[in-house]
Amino acid sequence: MRHQKAGRKLGRNPSHRRAMLRNMVTSLFEHGRIETTLAKAKELRPLAEKMITKGKRGDLHARRQTLQVIRSKAVVKTLFEVISPVYRDRNGGYTRILQLDRRQGDGAPMCIIELVDNPVKPKAAEKPKPKAKEKTPSE
Repeated sequence: MRHQKAGRKLGRNPSHRRAMLRNMVTSLFEHGRIETTLAKAKELRPLAEKMITKGKRGDLHARRQTLQVIRSKAVVKTLFEVISPVYRDRNGGYTRILQLDRRQGDGAPMCIIELVDNPVKPKAAEKPKPKAKEKTPSE
């Protein structure tokens, strides 16, 4: 029996699970929202919220603690300068989980986890291509 064993194993060993969650929280702050399974999203949510809370603190020690989890300096900079100030007056509840249909292959429940008030702009939004001029039949 798993009495007082918090957290899900997600079918991975501890180092793989830790690395996966670090990658997921980095992607969440980079893109503003990610699509994943419901179990992974529920494990990701507390980690993401702790990172935003450290970003709200804003001191050097908090930045170094965040860099232990989020390995990208650019994402940490975005977290501290763009994302955290948006949530300055909010006490928790920085993420939202929206459930989707089940995955086609194995039937796993899928969801989208996103930042509430999504302050992150998606990278390089595609610009609409100019329409080609219609050719008139030449006689």
